[in-house]
Amino acid sequence: EGLPDAEIVEWLVSEGDEVKLDQPLVSMETAKAVVEVPSPYTGRVIKFYGQAGDVIQTGAPLAEFAVEGEDSAAVEEAQSIPETAADSAPAPESTDATKDGGDDRDNSTPAEAASAERDDSGTVVGNVQAGNEVLREQAADIGGIKVTPAVRALARKLKVDIRRVRPSGAEGVVTAGDVRQAAADGSAALGATPASQPAADRSSASPAQPSAPRPAPAPSPRAEPSGEWEPIRGTRRTMARVMSESHRSIVPTTLMDDADIHAWRPGEDITARLIRALWAGARAEPGLNAWYDGDNGVRMIHKNMHVGMAVDTPDGLFVAALRNVNQLDRQQLRGEINRLRENAANRSIPPQDLKDYTIILSNFGKFAGRYATPVITPPCVSIVAAGALRHEVVPVLGGLEVHRMIPLSLTFDHRACTGGEAARFLKAMLDDLARPE
Repeated sequence: EGLPDAEIVEWLVSEGDEVKLDQPLVSMETAKAVVEVPSPYTGRVIKFYGQAGDVIQTGAPLAEFAVEGEDSAAVEEAQSIPETAADSAPAPESTDATKDGGDDRDNSTPAEAASAERDDSGTVVGNVQAGNEVLREQAADIGGIKVTPAVRALARKLKVDIRRVRPSGAEGVVTAGDVRQAAADGSAALGATPASQPAADRSSASPAQPSAPRPAPAPSPRAEPSGEWEPIRGTRRTMARVMSESHRSIVPTTLMDDADIHAWRPGEDITARLIRALWAGARAEPGLNAWYDGDNGVRMIHKNMHVGMAVDTPDGLFVAALRNVNQLDRQQLRGEINRLRENAANRSIPPQDLKDYTIILSNFGKFAGRYATPVITPPCVSIVAAGALRHEVVPVLGGLEVHRMIPLSLTFDHRACTGGEAARFLKAMLDDLARPE
């Protein structure tokens, strides 16, 4: 479905289980929806290449199978996940590597073959290619301390003050063994008071000097963090990726105004009216109900409107589509809105509902806030955000009245739309929302 990765939620079988074709194999979270992936083979599961919580790159291995009807060791590889640790064993390159017999076959075991292939080779995360080049992580000099990023990360994990670890590596580099030793003997714990310098070390200064300069005071230990680092997974990971893509590629500009809804009847459906106003805006300026491809310099103006509803959940923000809203009456539209909310609450939105919307609506005002600068999700070119309803004094026929108002914020991609087009779109929305019904 064009997604770069996914996350394993739960394996529904175990290694060694016999499975049938299309039997549910694993639950995975793909772009905010949890789906079951069926087995691509009938046979026995030999090995998993990821566990619950592992993030999967599209196209990397997920599982190995002994296929029914083949030799018991004939291995087939299903789509899915990269190796996530540097010391993971590589996947078999072919089924021949695990078969016995034959005059022209290599009878070495898979472990021996893998060991021989790894000799004198650098190991990297992801696909491993054989070679004789040794890859080394570059040590950085930080505050006079030579240490690699991996060793700094290990020190943080073991709560070791890297500045107080005695280096044993070449050219004074702090090694992982140095950090583990310091963690074991407690000689460099974070927050501990540094031990005084031994007398033998102090006496090593040259006697010809009348006095040694006073050493600079040791820096105070860094304060302990009050929380724990946690991985960003599932919906929040997808949200972070989409927002980063938007920031890199879109040139956003925001217009803001207030819709006067004083004429509305009591109990009016606010969300349905906002969606109808979006279509009114698109009839006035179709260019905001569009997609834009900046790489190829083309845009597509849509004849129908699929509204992406921004939905806030405890797991993060995602956008689900209401299809062909311009063809729905008030009752049908409310039914589609209710279906979307129920699916969001149950985390059961179909994957096809999470893509191909043509414009986006965010109704953040039900929580708080008046105006915003909402973020567009490519390839869309616009998003409308509605703030919190409020009462405001307005002049009417030389007098004053109190009217209900909805603040609106329209962000548009200035590469694809002009300011005039966006202003006319917003004006058409304001006029439609001012109507009694």
